[in-house]
Parts: sequence; C-alpha cells; structure tokens
Amino acid sequence: MTKYAHLLPEDIFANPEAKVYVEAGNSCLGALGFTEHGRPHAKRCSNYARDILAALSFDQRTCELAAIAGYLHDIGNTVNRVDHAHSGAIMAFTLLTQLNMPPEEIAVICSAIGHHDEKTAFPVNAVSAALILSDKSDVRRTRVRKNAIIASDIHDRVNYAVVNSSLKIDAENKLCVFNITIDTEICPVMEYFEIFLDRMVLCRKAADFLGLTFELIINDTRLL
Repeated sequence: MTKYAHLLPEDIFANPEAKVYVEAGNSCLGALGFTEHGRPHAKRCSNYARDILAALSFDQRTCELAAIAGYLHDIGNTVNRVDHAHSGAIMAFTLLTQLNMPPEEIAVICSAIGHHDEKTAFPVNAVSAALILSDKSDVRRTRVRKNAIIASDIHDRVNYAVVNSSLKIDAENKLCVFNITIDTEICPVMEYFEIFLDRMVLCRKAADFLGLTFELIINDTRLL
C-alpha cells in the first residue's frame, strides 16, 4: 500500500517550485497589463478560502485543501492567460503528485482550480465554491501595479477606486456578504458592474452551493 504525504498549506507556501510558478504567472500578467496576481493575491485567496469553510464548520482537512487550492489557483498564467484555470489544474496535479499527496485530495484541489475562472467556472465542490468567493472578492487598490495608467484601463481604475472591501460569512443567518466602498470620483459604480457582473453572478452560485445567500453591498447600497 502506498504511503501518501499529509501536505499542509505551509508546505506548499514554502515549496520553491510553487513559488516560482506563482511569480512567473504574475510576471506574465504584468507584461500583459493585468493587475497583481502574485504571492499577495495567492496568500489572500488561500486565507479567505480556508476562513470561509472554517466559518461554515467544515472539517479541518477540507479547510486546508481550500487553502492549498487558493494559493495555487493562478499558476496556469505561467502558460497563458487564456484557459489558465485548466493549465493551472494540470500544473497543480503534477506538482502535488510529485509531492506524494493522496489522489483524492489532488482531485479536489484540481477541480477547484479548474473551475475558478468565470468563463468556465462552476462550484463543483465546497473547495471550489470557497475559492470562487475568495478570488472574485479580492478587489483592492494595492493590486494595481505601480506603472499602471489608471485613466486608460478600466480594470486598474476599478481596483484603484476600491477604498475598502470585505467578505463576511454569517453562518447563523446563512449569508455571504461582500461589502465594498468605491471612490466614485475615480470611477462610477457602473464601471464595477461592467467588468465584475459575471464574477458576482458566479459568487452567488458559489454561495448557493454552500447554502448561503450572496449579498453585494456597494457604498452602503445592496445591489445583489
């Protein structure tokens, strides 16, 4: 019988190959003019995904798998932005197999990574639902790169306009509340919806999978 490794999120954070893939993907997206997708985004998604499931009383191991998926979810950008969720799932499969993780755990993580991009995503399991919510709610000024020209790119402008954002799980009332504050002198709320509406609809599906009602509040007004 094969003896598999019990990998913790901290093992993946410290893994040099994983670090290279996360940063390489971020570098590629930087050359293409996209917002930050490096270790800050990866760690934030990792933490949020774990916290979401912990707040809903999922077992510790499922929470750990969500943290691993959150950290690795964007490594496919090393290959190409197009279909990066699918390439990333394959890359994660190779990396985690080499690290001797159990196949049933690899399957959960790869499914989550492969289903996180809004063009092809669907919450197929609890880990994927948590990853979707953590990834799509990471909107913040610090994701805008230093050399960005805010006025010319709507993605940079919207991220730069976000003064504050939070994703909170209210397990008792079965709510998932995404609350953001936008500086409307930088961009109107409509611009947020222009690029994020598909993502918010996906968040609603992810919340529903977890038995929650998704609420989007922008500048103290509930919009979803």
